[in-house]
Amino acid sequence: MTVLLVALGAMVGAPLRYWTDRAVQARHDSVFPWGTLTVNVAGSLILGVLAGGAAAGGVPQAVLAAAGTGFCGALTTYSTFSYETVRLTESGSRLLALLNVALNLAAGLAAAWLGLALAGVLWP
Repeated sequence: MTVLLVALGAMVGAPLRYWTDRAVQARHDSVFPWGTLTVNVAGSLILGVLAGGAAAGGVPQAVLAAAGTGFCGALTTYSTFSYETVRLTESGSRLLALLNVALNLAAGLAAAWLGLALAGVLWP
């Protein structure tokens, strides 16, 4: 049953990642991968809330599987982040590549931490 829940969550997360990435990137006239950064940070925030809620007993394991593993796993993308960083480096945009790594790590961790804090408010 858990595998099915993960698959169902991923069926929503993957197309949303694609549409969000395209919508965000279309608004920026830049080679910097703003769309990937957006989905990675959003997914980290959502997963932080879900994980914190599960730890507090407010989010059932089935929801954590579907929304956390499935949805957030498909919404976020380490492979695209890695590819875009390599692509920036190879095109000579080394500073943008470094910025991409720093922003994805720092903003993603900050979003996850914020999500955990929000969960502490929602499920004291």
